[in-house]
Amino acid sequence: MNLTVYQTISIRFLKIGTVANSSIVQIGSSGVIQAQADLYNTGGFTGPAKEPEPIDGEISFPETDSSPLVPLTI
Repeated sequence: MNLTVYQTISIRFLKIGTVANSSIVQIGSSGVIQAQADLYNTGGFTGPAKEPEPIDGEISFPETDSSPLVPLTI
């Protein structure tokens, strides 16, 4: 199937707050999005990190009925 797309895109302001693993920013149309994973040891670490320990012996999780951790706004 051949698909031809003609489009004009005007971006007045684009703010990206955080880029995390598996982040994709797409503007316009794309025929193929290929996965890419780059890992860097910028801290010069040579071994595994220490096991995490809870503060004051307690572990807390956000309530499941609360709002999502990622704001779902346009």
